[in-house]
Formats: sequence, structure tokens, C-alpha cells
Amino acid sequence: MVKQEVAHGPGGRVLVMGSITQVEAQDAGTWVVSASHGGVSSGEFALEVPLQGAFFNDAGVGKDEAGIAALAMLQACGVAAATVSHRSARIGDCLDTWEHGVVSHANARAREWGILPGKSLRDCLLRLLQA
Repeated sequence: MVKQEVAHGPGGRVLVMGSITQVEAQDAGTWVVSASHGGVSSGEFALEVPLQGAFFNDAGVGKDEAGIAALAMLQACGVAAATVSHRSARIGDCLDTWEHGVVSHANARAREWGILPGKSLRDCLLRLLQA
């Protein structure tokens, strides 16, 4: 499974990973773009390491908004989180998420950083890295 740094700057580092289950202690403080859905189980993995932000695929949002449930969990802990539309990036493909993902949902913390629905996730994160 892919796990690699795709960008860095004064505002931190961006890691892409095939699954949020790949997050490790040494990833603390990074912006993580995963190919995982944004459900509860993904949120639990993302909370194991203090991340700057975590990003997922909305997986079509699903019943009772199950595909974006991690956003509220991460917001409660002060972590920026958003999903990209399943129509803009393939579920399970972190490089496609990085290259083509368009934000579909964002928690309040992510919105404070300027990560807003309708924007390219990559463009948002590259701008943050220059801050």
C-alpha cells in the first residue's frame, strides 16, 4: 500500500496513504490524505496519532452520513478533517485523492484553515504549507 510524502513546507508535511490504518507515531503533526472512507472506524485510527489534519473519501456519504462520521469525531478533538467527493477521486486511491480530490465536506477546524467544499484539496493543502 502506498505511503509517501508528497509535499512539505514551513506549514508542515503532507503524507498520502492507501489507508488511514497506516498512520504511525512518527506521522504526528502531519496533514494526512488517505484513500479511506470517512467513517467512524477511520476516525478512530486518525485519533491514535495527533495529526494536523486528516482527509478521506466521502464514499457517497451513505446512510445516516456514515461516510463522513469521522469529521465530527475529529472536530471534537480539535483536528481539521474533510472528505473529498467520491465523484472526484477513486475510493481506495490516495494518489488520485491528492491529485484530483475536490472537498465535499469539512469540519469547522478545516474550514478555519480554508479547506472548503468545492475547492481542490491539494490546492488548499499546498497553500497551507506555505504559511
